Amino acid sequence: MGLQRYMTGVAIAALLAGSAMAQTAPPAQPAAAGRLNPAAEAAPAPAPAPPAFQMSDGILATVNDSVITGFDLRQRMLLLIAMTQVQPTAENIPAIQQQALNALIDERLQMQELASYEDLTVTDQEVEQEIAAMAQEVGASPQAYLDFLAQGGIRPVTLREQIRTQIGWSQLVGGRFQSRARVSRSAVEAAMRQVSAAAAKKQYLIGEIYIEASRVGGQQAALNGANQLVQQMVQGAPFQAVAQQFSAAPSATRGGDAGWVVEGTMQPALQQALDQLEVGQLSRPIPVDGGVYIIYMRDKRDGASASLVQIRQVMIELPETAGEAEVAAATQRLEALRPQLTCDTMLARASSEQGLLGADLGEADVQNLAPQFQQVARSAEVGSVSTPVRTPLGVHLLAVCGRRVGGTEAPDAQTIETQLFRQNLATLGRRYMRDLRADALIEMK
Repeated sequence: MGLQRYMTGVAIAALLAGSAMAQTAPPAQPAAAGRLNPAAEAAPAPAPAPPAFQMSDGILATVNDSVITGFDLRQRMLLLIAMTQVQPTAENIPAIQQQALNALIDERLQMQELASYEDLTVTDQEVEQEIAAMAQEVGASPQAYLDFLAQGGIRPVTLREQIRTQIGWSQLVGGRFQSRARVSRSAVEAAMRQVSAAAAKKQYLIGEIYIEASRVGGQQAALNGANQLVQQMVQGAPFQAVAQQFSAAPSATRGGDAGWVVEGTMQPALQQALDQLEVGQLSRPIPVDGGVYIIYMRDKRDGASASLVQIRQVMIELPETAGEAEVAAATQRLEALRPQLTCDTMLARASSEQGLLGADLGEADVQNLAPQFQQVARSAEVGSVSTPVRTPLGVHLLAVCGRRVGGTEAPDAQTIETQLFRQNLATLGRRYMRDLRADALIEMK
């Protein structure tokens, strides 16, 4: 993982757009804008020549008692261009400038907050390790990577300062909110049930970029800005880098990786785009309430072909011709026994009582079970014991002792817990940053 490990998702989320931005609105119906070049994600393009940014070297803004100069802003703009490979044009330089300024303001607030925690220090070694990791991702040595940035006019100290703050901020948020971000067992179990219920539906592996209208001057500004980003990515700007720097979605910290999403869980406009996009295609901007999305279709898959369950049973054998009284007596006996049974005890209990038969049916596809068992297998909670079920062989109590998705790879409980923890931590970090901004004295010169 590279610099994205420490991005908070709010540092460079705003996108300025207006009359100088793209003038062509996207079609009313979502459609593919083009395909991305996978090689663009693997290596940086040649460093662009430094644009001639026209601004003074004086103070542009103050954040509490910290100043932001014209030189600071130019350096951050150059770094933003190098990281995203978005080519600077007359139309998008104002957007780049606004994003860079927002990033610097957030960084100053983070630095001030970090200063109040004297025991939290980021060493030079940690910074150099991060630079080495970033360089390794693009197949370069750390020095070659810094030389690449220097070709674009970026001083190494600019990158190191940004990385130091991001590492410190990540450590602060993690240490401060770790206990609050923990995921309960019930939340994991609920998520597992959702995964199981969604297994039969189509699924899409997507990347996302979300431009929030309230942060960029309105819906039309967000739409115009998204059009600019789509054009740049189709021309070769890496999706992951653009998402890290421009997206306001929580997935920005992961390069826009939204993971697998399930058919029917997205807003209608987004679902329509998912249905139309082919693997490898980038959508045109998709307006939604409050902003604009850009979707990159990384992969698709059909729903799972099998739902697998582990079942154990206790039964009383009765022929299909048994009378109503016999069936009623067997049912009553099993009903009285049911509260005492669990997956762990039912086989031993069956072997200890005359007239009972116990069996571990192992793991089976629900569709291959006896018709009378299928409803229990599909709907019963894991660990529960069913009411008596009549079949031509007798009367049965069924325990569902495990359930998993077959056919496609399904996340386990630990994976889901980790995902939920990261989501919670990201949400708490964004709230922390929002509160710091609200309490700060920010003045533009």
